[in-house]
Amino acid sequence: MDDFLAARAQMGVSLGFHIIFACIGMVMPFFMAVAHYKWLRTGEIRYKNITRAWSRGVAIFFVTGAVSGTMLSFELGLLWPGFMKYAGPIIGMPFSLEGTAFFIEAIALGFYLYGWEKLNKWFHWYTGLLIGLSGLASGLLVVSANAWMNTPTGFTYSHGQFTDIYPWKAMNNPAWIPQALHMILAAFVSTGFAVAGVHAWMMYRKKNIVFHAKAFRIAVSFAAVAALVQPFSGDFAAKSVAKWQPAKLAAMEGLFHTQSYAPLTIGGIPWKNGTGTDTTVGRLKYAIQIPGLLSTLIHGRADAVVTGLDKIPRDEWPQVGVVHMAYQLMIALGMLLFILAILSLCGVWRYRHWLNKPWFLKCHILAIPAGFLAIEAGWTVTEVGRQPWIIDHIMRTADAVTPMPGIVYTFYVFTLIYVLLSAMVIFLLYRQIKMVPVLYDIVSEKD
Repeated sequence: MDDFLAARAQMGVSLGFHIIFACIGMVMPFFMAVAHYKWLRTGEIRYKNITRAWSRGVAIFFVTGAVSGTMLSFELGLLWPGFMKYAGPIIGMPFSLEGTAFFIEAIALGFYLYGWEKLNKWFHWYTGLLIGLSGLASGLLVVSANAWMNTPTGFTYSHGQFTDIYPWKAMNNPAWIPQALHMILAAFVSTGFAVAGVHAWMMYRKKNIVFHAKAFRIAVSFAAVAALVQPFSGDFAAKSVAKWQPAKLAAMEGLFHTQSYAPLTIGGIPWKNGTGTDTTVGRLKYAIQIPGLLSTLIHGRADAVVTGLDKIPRDEWPQVGVVHMAYQLMIALGMLLFILAILSLCGVWRYRHWLNKPWFLKCHILAIPAGFLAIEAGWTVTEVGRQPWIIDHIMRTADAVTPMPGIVYTFYVFTLIYVLLSAMVIFLLYRQIKMVPVLYDIVSEKD
């Protein structure tokens, strides 16, 4: 592995781990706030116990997210100095604002964790809500910086120099809103179904059924509503990609030829045509294609022309196989979670006896990792689909990497750190789940 590949791999591993910690830390405070509100309104002790249990999970993911996020900030400067030299003055503002949101989140978390029985009950509840709001703001600001890499604006670029910099315009770049909306909904879907799945597992094992059923209803309601809205945000994001990053869209769909009546592709494996140097065009094997549907979805007309990879210079192609397969995985998992969302809402709001059915609980147990796998696939599409650019059509990734040797060794070290950090989180969460009945004096219950 050369140093350039090692630098890309290190950022990929770091982002892959951090995004999971960040999504859970960003979304779980809202679950906690709803449970807390229900306790304040109804006085039912189980909602207080759920709130206390979830608050410990929020604290765990806040700490791990802070550690992994700090490592990422160092990696940006150490691994990609060519990028930070020019991008820092342009997109430094959202990172600065994200730091402010992080400190507000930390202060609110301190008030919340140590404010039980000490603060006014509604002020205490508000601090819990503020944890979620500030975490959400952090996520939106970070996505703004990433979206700028996809649609760079807010400056004039001439002869290798960045001038006339407007940070507000850079932050409010064309890809920000569609990408942020898609990411926030994905965070609610993945975290909601994961939390609901854990509680479904406990219900399946007949452990404290009433307690876990109430927690399940809160988490799965958030997840299901977000999953039902997610396809619309995906359509919004895809239209943005088609307008600003046609090479990425072509790789996502495996569209090698520019054409009208462009088909929507389901599955398929990108395959090179010809031999030797004849690799400028290709095809998809084993794909199901619906004629005209991609043109209709992107442009509103079946006869509209969609740009294929044949119109993109060969040295500007992303890794088509990786992008296409990751995109197909994301779509497949999204559709499965969409179907599960319908079942979930039926079980929570209409057919409540389903909560006692093993098949219903097993569906949610199996779905625990699905949302996070979809997020990882989606970020693979976002990042690999932009290559070979670190700033789209402005700076190549290879031109931004550090000239220092030995990056491969830092890749191994950082990967080990993230693996150990993840193992620690899993251990702490497992212990927390086992200790719930002891910590909150919950007796065995039967429905």
